[in-house]
Amino acid sequence: MTTEPAQEHSPTPFELLNGTMFRIGGENQLADRQSKWTEEPTDDDTRQAIETTWHETLADLHIRTGTLLKADTVSFLLGAGASHECGGPLIGTIPVELERKLLEEGISSQTDPNISDWLRCFYLVVQRLAGPDATTPPDSDALIGRRATLADGTSEALPINLELLLSMLYRWRAALPSEGGRLRIDGISAVDLRAEVIEECLHRTTSTLADLCELPTEDGRGAFDAYRTFLRKVLTRPLNLKRANIFTLNYDTLVEQAADAEGVVLVDGFVGTLRRTFRPECYDQDLYFPAETTEGRVHRLDRVLHLYKLHGSITWASEEPSWEDPYGVRAYDRTLNRNGKPVLIYPTCAKGGEVLGLPYSELLRHFASAVVRPQSVLFVLGYGFGDEHVNAILHQALAIPSFTLVLVDPSPRSRFVTTLLEWKDSRVWMLSGSTLGTFSGFVRYALADLRDEAIWRKVMETHRALADALDPSPSGGAVNG
Repeated sequence: MTTEPAQEHSPTPFELLNGTMFRIGGENQLADRQSKWTEEPTDDDTRQAIETTWHETLADLHIRTGTLLKADTVSFLLGAGASHECGGPLIGTIPVELERKLLEEGISSQTDPNISDWLRCFYLVVQRLAGPDATTPPDSDALIGRRATLADGTSEALPINLELLLSMLYRWRAALPSEGGRLRIDGISAVDLRAEVIEECLHRTTSTLADLCELPTEDGRGAFDAYRTFLRKVLTRPLNLKRANIFTLNYDTLVEQAADAEGVVLVDGFVGTLRRTFRPECYDQDLYFPAETTEGRVHRLDRVLHLYKLHGSITWASEEPSWEDPYGVRAYDRTLNRNGKPVLIYPTCAKGGEVLGLPYSELLRHFASAVVRPQSVLFVLGYGFGDEHVNAILHQALAIPSFTLVLVDPSPRSRFVTTLLEWKDSRVWMLSGSTLGTFSGFVRYALADLRDEAIWRKVMETHRALADALDPSPSGGAVNG
């Protein structure tokens, strides 16, 4: 006996309308429309009325976001939530898949298990971050038990921010000489580690994280189309404006893959053909079509965006700086970098001195420069506000009267966002809920396509004219007939 596959539920206009919240200055702009209907209708007339209201809501959103897209400087900041629908890990905790793989690699066998020093180092950091009362695996038996519970799916993720864990490992390694050395820290969770053990722990953890960031996963391929749509809509900005900036805190290559699929040129800080090295001066360059004649007018290439990977990438590798590669950073095809070169993914700007070095300081400088320009707009998608350096730059930008901040998050919880909403600042827009709060939902429903803007305006005018004409109230324009 065979069974038919379950059909994916398509949300109704009622569910779409009530599954979102759009706030400006803390005030929900959709409250009046949502309050008209409190439950899913059963009659066709009400369904049609809700569908019309939903389309009017989208038209309003497109006009609003379309106006922002025409600002002088437009930037987007992508966090882990923007990649999650494509299978990307959320690193507010230690991803179960990452921990499972580390345990499989760090414990030699099932029958006579031997636990690697680098794996003990990993859990030592977990324990120090969790505090003295933490129930983290401190000994060999507990680690072996942890491997078993993760293998059968009965254990939850450790509530430790993975970026903070990596940041502590980086700081420990930075405290030692470039070669050799031993780190000793007294306390309840005493530390006594050789430099090579810390290096191995860093290498294993970052390499495993890089593997998890090879996106989209098989289950996330459908969500990848949102990235292609995202780039297409961003590129509808008028060509007389500055190039749009895409800043991402993610290590994956979803933006790059979407750009390849759409034929978009990304100015990403790297130059070269066979040997691609980091040269940030390329962000000051632009691309143009050649003129038809020597005195003809040149035309700006319309399919160009600027990409800044603030925390590095799974395609970046560290090398010894040289005259040809002054920053010691090269970009590789991920499938070709199998020779052990360290993957350059820096965990967080919240702590540690490494972020103050290049190339990260240079990328952060570009981010700060973009958001503090007059008439600047920043769309923040899927960012949990866990990076203090980024938050400080946003705080600085909010001191600019002409700055506009658009936050997109299905269920914002950070204190930073809560404080912004409490200010009731009309420069702060918040799109949340299951409809507009996700990356794909925002791109599909809220982000304007400026090529269709004139059509949307005519649709809105027509809907409103019809509503006035058919309004039976005394103030309406209806006539008897």
